[in-house]
Amino acid sequence: MSLVNNFSESYSNEISLKLGVALGLAVLSFNAFAAPDASGETTVETPGITAPLTPAQIARAYPEDALSGAAVDKPMLLKSKGGMSIRVVKMAEGLSHPDGLVFLPGGREMLITERPGRLRVVTDGVLNPEPISGLPAINNVGLGGLHDIVLHPGFVTNRQLFISYTKDREPETGTTLAVLRARFDEGRLKDVQDILVADAWESPLGTYGGRMVFGPDGMLYISVGDRDGTTSSDTSSARPEAQNLKNHIGTILRVREDGSAPSDNPFINDPNAKDEIYSYGHRNVYGIAWDPNTGEMWASEFGPAGGDEINRVIPGHNYGWPLVSFGRHYSGSLVSERPWYREGMDNPLFFWNPAFNPENMFFYTGNKFPRLKGSLMVAGAGSKTVAQMSIRGDFIKQGDTMLTELGVRFRDIRQGPDGYIYLLTEGRLRGPRDTDGMLLRLEPPSPAAAAASAEGAVLPNAEGKQLIQRACGSCHGVDMVIAKPRSPDEWKEVLNSMIGKGMNLSDNEYGQVLTYLTEQVRAP
Repeated sequence: MSLVNNFSESYSNEISLKLGVALGLAVLSFNAFAAPDASGETTVETPGITAPLTPAQIARAYPEDALSGAAVDKPMLLKSKGGMSIRVVKMAEGLSHPDGLVFLPGGREMLITERPGRLRVVTDGVLNPEPISGLPAINNVGLGGLHDIVLHPGFVTNRQLFISYTKDREPETGTTLAVLRARFDEGRLKDVQDILVADAWESPLGTYGGRMVFGPDGMLYISVGDRDGTTSSDTSSARPEAQNLKNHIGTILRVREDGSAPSDNPFINDPNAKDEIYSYGHRNVYGIAWDPNTGEMWASEFGPAGGDEINRVIPGHNYGWPLVSFGRHYSGSLVSERPWYREGMDNPLFFWNPAFNPENMFFYTGNKFPRLKGSLMVAGAGSKTVAQMSIRGDFIKQGDTMLTELGVRFRDIRQGPDGYIYLLTEGRLRGPRDTDGMLLRLEPPSPAAAAASAEGAVLPNAEGKQLIQRACGSCHGVDMVIAKPRSPDEWKEVLNSMIGKGMNLSDNEYGQVLTYLTEQVRAP
């Protein structure tokens, strides 16, 4: 496998956006270059920090042209690469870079954040044209704006929610990630207050992270990006700070609901570290999920040009950025001369090349898609793909992939209370005038098909064996496939792995093969 030399077409498009091809701006418009000072040492010019943003830099973040419309008009029936039937239903359109989604109790209402700075409500599948009022001032230059939204575990009684957003530092330059707590009452936000203003003040052109989730311990976990506003350059004032525990750059934070640090945080007694830090050495964590079976925390992380990762997050651990990375700078040079290992830093348990651009993710626990149950589902932005991942201990495999036909970037993915899968999409990386974003719901092809698949009827031995021979016998041989008895979960993992390597089975065939194996070649 080539580690960093090849780029997918989708990622090439991502790079062109990051280099400011839109509007024909030159890379030098960033003023993000390193130059020696009078002493001969290298200094870094950081847009929005060492000097105000130029009109050209602001124009790049606000392209004049706007994407509108929707990639899904009426319900579509698609097939995953592995042959699973998926019905794609558009729930709402006209969204501008939607980034975070929550379901309110009862399941009829959803709240969605739009990066330009709007909070929207969808009721019974209908988007309210009026945004929810009560938000504070928000900086939405570049990738700034509203990010994620989560409900307080006691929302039913206290109506509290949390929103991550981009905050200005006035009258000085620079922006950072902040988290507010508010009460959602009578259709608006009340009692709005910041519970956390991250010590991550850097360029408004940098990335923010901002993914949030309440853990099983009742604590709020928040990702903070590496805040790099000079991605076109090999040098950066922000990038090295992901290794500096004295600020919040490039971290996952763990706080109480009031923003204070719990007494059992890993660096709580370290005078040279921020109390809120849970893990560090991250680039840009856009997905956090807990495995409901093991209680382990997993995070998806954007690399630069290549080197996207999935990590099992352990308190106090260092995940290496930018001293360890499989990616390259956008100039093409290596990020690190040691891409795999340094003492005291954790290697990713899975990485993508070509790039996948992993956004949010979750472990599927519903019954609507039996072949996905227990899988980690990951939304891909630049790859415009949703991937099914299987995890067993330290071993992660990518299985099925889906929805590439839509040609949209997936920003958020969630399991609804109804067991369906919900997705937020956008057309391109930036542009606050864009209104092509959608809320999509993934369903089985029909309720009858879903029920039949979930029940998994027992089939005659001969039919199941014939399917195995046709689907995988040509590569493995039937005797090799069924030689080792396995548990139902192990057989499911085997099938998903084969699908990831190119085997194609329809929903019905998948169920028949799995039923045959689990009934006839079962581990004692």
